[in-house]
Amino acid sequence: MQDMAEQILAGNRRALARAITLVESGRGDHREQALALLESLRGHGRQALRIGLSGTPGVGKSTFIEAFGCMLTGLGLKVAVLAVDPSSARSGGSILGDKTRMERLVRERNAFIRPSPSQSQLGGVARRTREAIDLCEAANFDVILIETVGVGQSETMVAEMADLFLLLLAPAGGDELQGVKRGIMEMADILLINKADGDLKPQAIRTCADYAGALRLLRKRPQDPEGFPKALTVSAIEENGLEKAWEEMQALNTWRHESGNFDARRAAQARFWFEAEVRERLLARLTREPVKGAMKALAGQVEDGALTPSAAAEELLREHLMME
Repeated sequence: MQDMAEQILAGNRRALARAITLVESGRGDHREQALALLESLRGHGRQALRIGLSGTPGVGKSTFIEAFGCMLTGLGLKVAVLAVDPSSARSGGSILGDKTRMERLVRERNAFIRPSPSQSQLGGVARRTREAIDLCEAANFDVILIETVGVGQSETMVAEMADLFLLLLAPAGGDELQGVKRGIMEMADILLINKADGDLKPQAIRTCADYAGALRLLRKRPQDPEGFPKALTVSAIEENGLEKAWEEMQALNTWRHESGNFDARRAAQARFWFEAEVRERLLARLTREPVKGAMKALAGQVEDGALTPSAAAEELLREHLMME
């Protein structure tokens, strides 16, 4: 683990890829090694700008990330892309095809792309995406792009691990009423209306105006300066609007640093993931013996009508998980 940590700090991409595979593993011995690795890397590397990016399937997330990533590497920045692909509910497998889509970005020396399966994790990200972010920061990347599965309005988990949250929208994808709906819309820092090119450009401009009006109706958030969140039009294919979007991201990030909001947000996220990890560990105990056997026995009593579901749950928690 010490050798792997040194290679990651030196920017070795192969070591970084192996480390991400390690933290994603479900084996107990691998988990112990991953925790030791993460602890040895804590406090090293640089503080990267974490950008979460979501949007419905087909909105052009991969195309945007490739164009945006190439622009950032052209500015001399090191960019890591953590893409989460949906897993099959039937087979559990994932295609993991984002590298195939991002042919130009894959060839960039200062870019690293890592697709991961979502498995059974909800919220649009993989279970260990947060730890993969820590590894990329240790490897001294300047910008980390986290692309979510793209499942809809409930996909807000990425906002708990990113400094900026971008939401990609398609032209004619909604009106002002859609814009003021709660959920993913109110979590976004910047709305990007993609595909603002060709015949869709007028529709993209109208959609951007609709959402800009809707954003003014939302309650102002303490982490935003005047004018944010805002809506912008971009074209990933023609690479128009990318520089403007990057300028707005930098302006928002600078303001949050100067106001102290950035550090407070990172601290709140750390607390959130501590509590999430505790919940995950407790749920994992239900799948192991002797709790698994006790749960099966109590489930049988519930089926027979000998116990109510509430009473059976209370007994399981009290007798086997030592909770009151």
